[in-house]
Amino acid sequence: MTSRDRFLSALACQPLDRPPLWVMRQAGRYLPEYRALKAQSSFVHMVQTPALAAEVTLQPLRRFPGLDAAILFSDILVIPEALGQPYSFRDGGGIAMDRRISTRADIDALSPVTAVPEKLAYVADTLRLLKSELAGSKMLLGFGGSPWTLATYMVEGGSSDDFERIKLLFYTDRATFDALLEKLTEALLVYFQMQIAAGADAIQIFDSWGGLVAGADYEAASLKWIRRIVAALPADFPVILYAKGTASHLTDQAFSGVRAISVDWTCDLAIVRRTLPANVAVQGNLDPVLMQTTPGIVARETARLLESMRGSAGHVFNLGHGITPQAKIECMQALIDTVTGWK
Repeated sequence: MTSRDRFLSALACQPLDRPPLWVMRQAGRYLPEYRALKAQSSFVHMVQTPALAAEVTLQPLRRFPGLDAAILFSDILVIPEALGQPYSFRDGGGIAMDRRISTRADIDALSPVTAVPEKLAYVADTLRLLKSELAGSKMLLGFGGSPWTLATYMVEGGSSDDFERIKLLFYTDRATFDALLEKLTEALLVYFQMQIAAGADAIQIFDSWGGLVAGADYEAASLKWIRRIVAALPADFPVILYAKGTASHLTDQAFSGVRAISVDWTCDLAIVRRTLPANVAVQGNLDPVLMQTTPGIVARETARLLESMRGSAGHVFNLGHGITPQAKIECMQALIDTVTGWK
């Protein structure tokens, strides 16, 4: 069984001897080979250059052959950029958009959705390079942000401490909020269809800021837009949803049409598995901070999570959030050795 077959079997909730493994944000500053490449190029340049993006995507798989999937090296903010709102990185950390979206006129001034395939052709080119390189041996994951999460950056003008502007727009001017989310939903649908045509085996939607929304409003602010995207994609195409801080909405997410729910580290994954429908896989959910400890601690906690899921079909092993720049290579190796050696 290839790594790709193992992954697809897990998403189909079929029994396996061990869960498939990948790690959110596999590439990054914890790898010296990434740092060497980054010293010669900006992040945005690497994302927009297919040969470089493919190289960064493959770096973790070369160092850690036990990984079962490649995750496209890109950024969720390529969608706002394609719509005419570029992004950059602040010197002190965080994201900066070139301006804020605050009025209906700002939304109407965005580029048409039909421009997305041309402006993001470099993403499709990267996926085609990866598809050829992997030759079916590994799962190839595409991704994008949820409409809500993208809207937070666009309305706030970048990273935010309180997300006040997007919440005020949602509560005080629902028509304008909905117009922006409609635009983003349409753009993401075109984008995901393009990724599928270029060879992505599955799509992960990152609703990274879904937990900001008051419980009763999560459906209207975020989940209903995700439902629309999933419903419009090819039938039975695997979609994975990660929505940080939304434990109270896991059941609703499971009935959104997605194939798998990725769970953050604050949840007991075994309990989540028992409460969700049997045909929806779960992904996760080791605390990323453990990757800064020691290999022994990582091996112990990884084994504990695996044991809690013993006998459960439909589990993809992952961290509960992205790997951090402070992660230690020896800890990553311990995680992989523990998962691949588990019986």
